[in-house]
Amino acid sequence: MKDLFRQHLLLFFSISVLFSCSPFEPRLMPGAAGELPDAYSLYGQEPDLSSPWWVSVGAPELNRLILTALADNFTLKEAWARLQQARSLAIQAGAGLYPELEATGSADYTRLRSENTSGSSAGRDSYALGLVSSYELDLWGRLRSQREAALFGVNAREDDLSTARVTLAAEVADRWVQIVSQRLQMQLLDKQLKNNLTFLELIELRFRKAMVSALDVYQQKQVVESVRARLPLVEAESQLLMHELAVLLGRPPRADLGLIQTQIPVVDQLPGLGLPADLLANRPDVRAAGSRLKAAEWQVAAARANRLPALRFSAGAQYGTSDMDLLFDTWLLNLAANLTAPIFDGGRRAAEVDRARAQADENLWTYRQTVLTAVKEVEDALESETRQREHIHGLESVMAAARRGLEEAIQRYRRGLSDYLPVLTQLIAVQDLERDLIRQREALVRYRIGLHRALGGGWIDRADTPGASMGDQRRG
Repeated sequence: MKDLFRQHLLLFFSISVLFSCSPFEPRLMPGAAGELPDAYSLYGQEPDLSSPWWVSVGAPELNRLILTALADNFTLKEAWARLQQARSLAIQAGAGLYPELEATGSADYTRLRSENTSGSSAGRDSYALGLVSSYELDLWGRLRSQREAALFGVNAREDDLSTARVTLAAEVADRWVQIVSQRLQMQLLDKQLKNNLTFLELIELRFRKAMVSALDVYQQKQVVESVRARLPLVEAESQLLMHELAVLLGRPPRADLGLIQTQIPVVDQLPGLGLPADLLANRPDVRAAGSRLKAAEWQVAAARANRLPALRFSAGAQYGTSDMDLLFDTWLLNLAANLTAPIFDGGRRAAEVDRARAQADENLWTYRQTVLTAVKEVEDALESETRQREHIHGLESVMAAARRGLEEAIQRYRRGLSDYLPVLTQLIAVQDLERDLIRQREALVRYRIGLHRALGGGWIDRADTPGASMGDQRRG
């Protein structure tokens, strides 16, 4: 009996190995990304992936904020949980490739009542122990295709997590730069307010000496109040940005983030750009779209294989209430196989094949759109930064001319050669330019952040996920 059991098992697994083939393979798509330009409009060196991009900003405060966000941000924890779900689904999808073995057991006690006058009764025990196994022979690769699709789904989720990390780092840097800019605006407004009050005192002194008219006083008071009215708006904007940054770091909105930076960082030469084709590997959202395309192709293979017959085996062994000494001789064995083939299903399986193919086509166009969008974002960031530098250079020239004009207007006003209107006009122009220069320098740094984001944040190691420690704790 033992030899028969072994022979059945050997036959079972031999047939499994012999017929586990996959005649339906996903289609090859070497040109799935579509046509890409050979190079960017601006030349860039090879990207340096040895360190995070924000290190080039040279702000330890920004480095601390981003590392905190990558560890504590709730959106990243959500993405990690979705990745864990995808991994579990992949394990489930691959489980069908292996036999399923279950243990069974039963016990029964039967009470027998005798017919004698004493009314005595006797009992009988019975029990059974057994093993039940079932297995579907993957004749056409349906189970394997489903497993491959699930594994590519896991890859897509891993890249989704990397995309979330790239986005989070860029958003933290963006909010931080805006906060620094708003603080500089506050400092500048305080300085301008003091200067305007000094001008107002001088004008009032000249008015008391009947050297100027009351109109000059009122005009300067208007400038003072205009600057004073801007202060609450800048303070409110700064607080709102602080709230956003705190939430990105997984902190309450009013938490103290310990920000002490007082200058907008200076960005100089462009980072390493590489080639547009590098985005296929460096951009995690592009990789995710590619993985979803491959998963859809494997789903097509699974749907096609599902239209063919399926062969399933089942085997069972049971031990009953025989003599314990004959344990291995009293096993009851059975091995069965059944073949099912679809004959008529109302077109359900054929429709599923069509649906899977349409889904694959949709993912193909999504992938190409993602690739083109990635190249466009890099080009947009390069163009924006280049033109922004030219704009700032022009504003600095305008500022130099405006300050010389203000000095000349003040000298003419003091000598009584002109009224206060030229001074007022130049003063407003200079102060507006000072505020605008802060905003434009802020915009330049934000364009650089956008460029790093568009290049894909290749510094990220896909295995280094913020939730890895949590997963290790669960497994432990």
